[in-house]
Amino acid sequence: MYFKNLPDHSAPGFDEQLHFSKFKKHNIVFNALSSKSRCDDHVGCLSLKTVLSGEEWYGVNKRRIAVRPGQFLVLNDDQNYSCNIDAAGKVRVLSVFFKKDFAASVFSDALYSEETSLDRPFDINSSVPEFFQTLNAIDAPLNRQLGGLVSDLETYGYNDWRVDEHLVFTMRHLITVHKTELRSAGRVAAIKPQTKTEIHKRLCIARDLLHSSFTDQLDLQTISTEACLSVPQLVRQFKAVFQTTPHQYLTRIRLAHANGLLKHTALPVHEITWMCGFADTSAFCRAFKTAYGVQPLAFRAMC
Repeated sequence: MYFKNLPDHSAPGFDEQLHFSKFKKHNIVFNALSSKSRCDDHVGCLSLKTVLSGEEWYGVNKRRIAVRPGQFLVLNDDQNYSCNIDAAGKVRVLSVFFKKDFAASVFSDALYSEETSLDRPFDINSSVPEFFQTLNAIDAPLNRQLGGLVSDLETYGYNDWRVDEHLVFTMRHLITVHKTELRSAGRVAAIKPQTKTEIHKRLCIARDLLHSSFTDQLDLQTISTEACLSVPQLVRQFKAVFQTTPHQYLTRIRLAHANGLLKHTALPVHEITWMCGFADTSAFCRAFKTAYGVQPLAFRAMC
């Protein structure tokens, strides 16, 4: 199914049960523009969330995550969550919901060898992996895949076959990302696999907080409290898994955002400073020159 508008859950007569029942029966794609949208409690199927412009906020397990262009969030089957858009301009939302048996069949295909799949083509493992519900960067292959999906839908309209073919490759990409996350979890300094996985989940909470709230004046104690890790454990394990400290990671996020603002807007440097969470313009300019080799205005002139 394909929707170009987000549902209005507050509309008189809106049938929540009927709306959500569709997610168990069909693969569903939302490609919609909205400036105001809110759903306080949704129990969905396995889904991919991204935006092509603006930002959308999700509430997952008592934490808030901002999804912005170039990022995606995976939510697991039967995960309770909320979502909210409240923007001055329009936000372009792209959400893909995978029907459970469809996701399971793609996972089985990725799990089995070609020989096993040939011998048992309809022997489908009913389970799918439990994905790390964390922000990930949209890399070039996924960007092409999602772009192709949207292009086909806009050009040809909705067709089960065409959409499902796209979603096979989209789902396989998510499985590849999940395998990468598992390898990342393997870098956690712990002995038991369960401990490695749990610490990695908490590190992802810290990382998501840095991405979602980089404009705020964050401190290590706040981040450690949100992630339920002590400050020393947070710093040590964050460095082991992501090869950088939380503060260095936060600075990288802020500078990347400043980079985009310098390229695509005419905002003065002092406004970019506070929009990116830097304490003062001098600190921003020093950090920017260290990262890019030139001062912000010189960088803008080169673009």
